[in-house]
Amino acid sequence: MDGASAVWGSLLCLRHHPHGALLVHRGSAPGCHRPLPHHPVPHDGHNGCLRAVPAHQVSIEYLRDTNILFFGGLLMAIAVEHWNLHKRIALQVLLIVGVRPALLMLGFMLVTAFLSMWISNTASSAMMVPIAHAVLEELYSVPRGKDIEEGSENPTFELQESGSQKEETTLDNGQVHPVPPAPSEPRAKQNQEQVRFTQGLSLCVCYAASIGGIATLTGTAPNLVLQGQMNTLFPKNPNVVNFVSWFSFAFPTMVILLVLAWLWLQILFLGFNFRKNFGIGSQEGEKERAAYRVIQLEHRLLGPMTFAEKAITVLFLTLVILWFTREPGFFLGWGNLAFSNEHGESMVSDGTVAIFIGIVLFIVPSKIPGLTQDPREPGRLKAPPAILDWKTVHEKLPWNVVFLLGGGYALAKGSEQSGLSQWLGNKLTPLQNVPPPAIAFILCLLVATFTECTSNVATNTLFLPILASMAQAICVHPLYVMIPCTLATSLAFMLPVATPPNAIVFSFGGLKVTDMARAGFLLNIIGVLVITLAINSWSFPIFNLYTFPSWAHSNTTASCRVSPENITTPTP
Repeated sequence: MDGASAVWGSLLCLRHHPHGALLVHRGSAPGCHRPLPHHPVPHDGHNGCLRAVPAHQVSIEYLRDTNILFFGGLLMAIAVEHWNLHKRIALQVLLIVGVRPALLMLGFMLVTAFLSMWISNTASSAMMVPIAHAVLEELYSVPRGKDIEEGSENPTFELQESGSQKEETTLDNGQVHPVPPAPSEPRAKQNQEQVRFTQGLSLCVCYAASIGGIATLTGTAPNLVLQGQMNTLFPKNPNVVNFVSWFSFAFPTMVILLVLAWLWLQILFLGFNFRKNFGIGSQEGEKERAAYRVIQLEHRLLGPMTFAEKAITVLFLTLVILWFTREPGFFLGWGNLAFSNEHGESMVSDGTVAIFIGIVLFIVPSKIPGLTQDPREPGRLKAPPAILDWKTVHEKLPWNVVFLLGGGYALAKGSEQSGLSQWLGNKLTPLQNVPPPAIAFILCLLVATFTECTSNVATNTLFLPILASMAQAICVHPLYVMIPCTLATSLAFMLPVATPPNAIVFSFGGLKVTDMARAGFLLNIIGVLVITLAINSWSFPIFNLYTFPSWAHSNTTASCRVSPENITTPTP
């Protein structure tokens, strides 16, 4: 629905001019805004209509380089999911970390966050949650007398038995007598611990999915929205936001936030007894061994790595290496050496690399060629299928997100051309009297609250053009306010409807809205503080946030050239 809304929003206020232009009607629909008096736009003489953006420019917004990067990244993610490579990685890591409570939570968080860096947050959560519940079932419900590898069914894993169940019994004479409570106090305490650990492990998966996505440019859609908006609003910027610069900034941020989230969930659901949480001084019991055997069995069922999995691994590593070495900045990359323009800048983008590897996935066979015979013609070799085919891509590719990104860029272009973004930015000029770190902190809180109720991509698409104009108006580096708000859109931890990973975990049961809200509230605060720390420390040398950049100047920012307020260095 978000994709359809974005497309409809970008087209609702447009109609075709007889000569092919697209026109904006005054007050015709939400999002159609009249240009400001000091920003004249050519009038076409047709019933009060103002020309905003030509049709060919609007169409380009739907196939920007950022959308191509998103499309190519999704092709690799679909290949990884289609051949179960992500499940093999997950199970291998879980076999390494073991099943001690704290380490099990850490293992699931590490795996989910790593997968979310490269595939969608929804897919990583949908894969990890069933694995987590299978491990929990064996951890708290061990079969007796049968080996788990024989396929025996275990008792159902009931987290919360209803209070009315087994409270009374009926004798043969019809008399009803209450039954004394069967479980003793230690048993009830143990059941409560199981429930809390189950809740904590479930939340670990969905929170790690949202946190892991911020580490890479293709990890989650809001990151790509930032890159696309930067290229749309500031076309003269020297590709400031690319894969290398974003990873250098966001990966340390993700690691810090992931560790703090693990510690917070451990304290909230396991308590302060860290010796017990880490299994120090205790021997491994039958339940732990049974849970570990579940992971071993799942890993064994995958069998040895297939040729397709090995090929995808090689192509994935090639993709990452090409991204990092294209134009790293601190040395000449292959893009600068082989495909440079007259200024020595790489003409090849991250999107070019992604779509190139994506095309290769349609060519490389899924089996070793020459070993498969055609069953219809015995004796004749049959060409093995490719790693990817269009049917698989068509079924698994989230086309709505592709249109959502394009619609967001088109709306941003219309807001810029009509003067709406600049008008809203000028209304926020009183913020120039507030220290820049305080501005970033306040905006992070605002966006983190807003994203709990709306789509992350829609939130970022709505806020970024306004924040860019505000930064120009108060002479602050645009990225100083745009990056924190982009990261804050991923802090959707409090409500099941805030993001798909939360909804997936909530649908498995065992969680209440209050449980998620209690855990997510403090995690939201922790996230805002970590983002504030990141934007005021290591982001400065990475994005050169020390002064107002020349590529962000406009007619209204001439004073930023000489004004001392353009320095965004955080005040002590």
